[in-house]
Amino acid sequence: MSESTGKPLQRMPFGEFIAMLALLFATVAFSIDAMLPLLSQIGADLSPASPADAQLVITVFVLGLGLGTFVAGPLSDRFGRKPVIVFGIALYMAAACMAALSGSMEVLLIARFLQGLGTAGPRVVSQALVRDLYSGRHMARVMSFAMTIFVLVPAVAPLMGAQIGGLFGWRAIFWSFLFFGLASAGWLMIRQPETLPPAARRPLDAGVLGAALREVFGHRLVMLYLVALCFTFAPMFAWLSSVSLIFEQTYARGPEFPYWFALVALLSAPASLLNARFVLRFGMQRIILIALIGQIAMSLVMLALLHAGLSMRLEFAAFIAFMVLQFFGVGLLFGNLNALALEPLGHIAGTAASVLGGISAMAAAAIATPVARAFDGTPVPLAFGSLVCGVVAITCMLTARHLGRHDAGYAP
Repeated sequence: MSESTGKPLQRMPFGEFIAMLALLFATVAFSIDAMLPLLSQIGADLSPASPADAQLVITVFVLGLGLGTFVAGPLSDRFGRKPVIVFGIALYMAAACMAALSGSMEVLLIARFLQGLGTAGPRVVSQALVRDLYSGRHMARVMSFAMTIFVLVPAVAPLMGAQIGGLFGWRAIFWSFLFFGLASAGWLMIRQPETLPPAARRPLDAGVLGAALREVFGHRLVMLYLVALCFTFAPMFAWLSSVSLIFEQTYARGPEFPYWFALVALLSAPASLLNARFVLRFGMQRIILIALIGQIAMSLVMLALLHAGLSMRLEFAAFIAFMVLQFFGVGLLFGNLNALALEPLGHIAGTAASVLGGISAMAAAAIATPVARAFDGTPVPLAFGSLVCGVVAITCMLTARHLGRHDAGYAP
């Protein structure tokens, strides 16, 4: 039921809605993870004098995503959820064509920046769409189900990227992005009713937007959850920046990377499903605290093992276990933290989702940068960065718990 109009909102069947939501969420993951095995090809082709410049293909995409995130939500509060998502996917598809036809690294980077801008539509506005239909633990449950399906995308994306690049060259991956966008936009347009009726829309007025921003930044619990989200998100950027180098340089298993990455993602997939099952019983905060304690403990154990002088085979096995547990924790953290932060802000869900998504993406990238740059040929910087991020995040959550200002609809 709409909080603004009091009228019931139309919904597609629950299972279909979860699948569509997962596909929208997966736009970001597919656009990043499918590129990882192809960066060396791109660098050799477009920047042979400085092949390392290909890493910017990921960086500028995240920059565009972060900036676009601030715009997509307010636009969806004004024009509705569906038009903004569809426009974002259209921009994403147009930029994919531009990238596929690019003849220089500069043109490719511009195209990737535009892709990031477009991806902000499905990434952010789909969260507002969920908030229109659900709240509290029920919202966290929906997000968890979607994350369970969504995690299959990073499981197969590097393998798909490697296969497509090997058969047809790196440009073909951008044509696959085009088909991905067509599928998600078509599904949304045909099957999902609009969730923000005209009577509930907010004008694009500087005063209104300023008031909404003040409300977001003035809410102590929301800000604590936001900081926790940033430091939970940061290790994932560090993983994306470092893990292929660790496989290639530390363990001499570069060609095996897509397969191990797929295995790790599949083994960690049940986390979101378990969260969906238990969040109604135990509450979001309790599950987050358990996951963060586990992250801190895992990081300490990994650091100890790395200094224990294990054989390379045993150390690699420990690293894979660490990677699985880290990704498992993501399934327990992201959906719950986003739901907690958005819960008090349902009346400005689009703007709130934009602010939270934009800040968390850009701040997490900034936090992860020194971790990635500290790469020394071992997983030590990655494990230490995960430890520090876990400590900061759990400090925020314990502070929020101490404040004791929780919505009556869900317990800590």
